[in-house]
Amino acid sequence: MKTERILQIAAVILVGVAAYFFWTGYSDGVFASAVLAAAAFFLSLRYEMKERNDIRKAEAERRADEDAD
Repeated sequence: MKTERILQIAAVILVGVAAYFFWTGYSDGVFASAVLAAAAFFLSLRYEMKERNDIRKAEAERRADEDAD
């Protein structure tokens, strides 16, 4: 949970940096910060989905163990 929150915050900050670069007319900075923001956002989604899948897998294993008993 902590990693995904850090990545979400980083994505928001990088979008702000991209907006600043856009406002100042520095197109290379806009591109770089927008790409990094998108990467941070998608990595945060990946960590969130991995955590959900781990929880579901643990619940399924627990149910299978209960059914076996």
